[in-house]
Amino acid sequence: MKHNKKRNTAFIYETLIKELTKSIVEKDAIRKTGVVKILTEFFTKGAPLATELQLYGVLLETTNVQPKLAERLLQETKGAHTRLDHNIIFETQSRLIAAINKELGQHTWSNFVSNFKTIASVSAIFNTKTSVKKKVLFEQAIVDRMSEPRLPRSDEDLRPLDNLTYNSFITKFNEKYGGLLQEQKELLNHYVASFADDGFELRLYLNEELSRLKGVLNLSDSGPAAPLISDKIEGVTAYLEEFRKRDFTEQDLNKILKTQELVKELRADD
Repeated sequence: MKHNKKRNTAFIYETLIKELTKSIVEKDAIRKTGVVKILTEFFTKGAPLATELQLYGVLLETTNVQPKLAERLLQETKGAHTRLDHNIIFETQSRLIAAINKELGQHTWSNFVSNFKTIASVSAIFNTKTSVKKKVLFEQAIVDRMSEPRLPRSDEDLRPLDNLTYNSFITKFNEKYGGLLQEQKELLNHYVASFADDGFELRLYLNEELSRLKGVLNLSDSGPAAPLISDKIEGVTAYLEEFRKRDFTEQDLNKILKTQELVKELRADD
């Protein structure tokens, strides 16, 4: 079945998140600003595409439920999608496509999205032009997927059709981003995902991560490196105190990434 990924709201969102991640890791502030601007304009809570994206999320993110509940969720989600104003969605997608082409470039569309086939299946379910036979098959596949237990995924689960393209992508990705600490990768993952849930999961993660960083810095406060890290300890402590009073910013992200690197160095010295 032919699939126009540029008219798939979930795919567009995922490819923008990929671009945002790359721009953050590469410290490309101009490109990052451009991606954030587009995400903010088109996926702010209550916007037409944000509303449609939430419906995609129901079918893409639900797992480990009973088959009857999965079928009910599917039918309710389909019903909610039919009630959307599809003329507005189409017009908004057109403006979004134009903005991506102008601000980010055509190569943005070549980003590898691991669950593209599933996203395309959901799009086909929502598409009124999909034949009845194909729609039933897609719906059954989605119900089966939502009914499956959530298990750890192996590398084979992410293998696209073209293994040569996939291996090339992984090699280039590791060359560029392999130097990141695991905790830095985790922070970036939560940061880019915060555009989908208004930062809820990010705040939960930060409460634990900042406490961990503060604990390590406090332990190092009495060691030989104490004069060098006292300001850092004070800054992290102050941040913990006032974090809930304001929004998370790019400056906060950079500060935590640097603190994570400092903590890693302190542990290596110990």
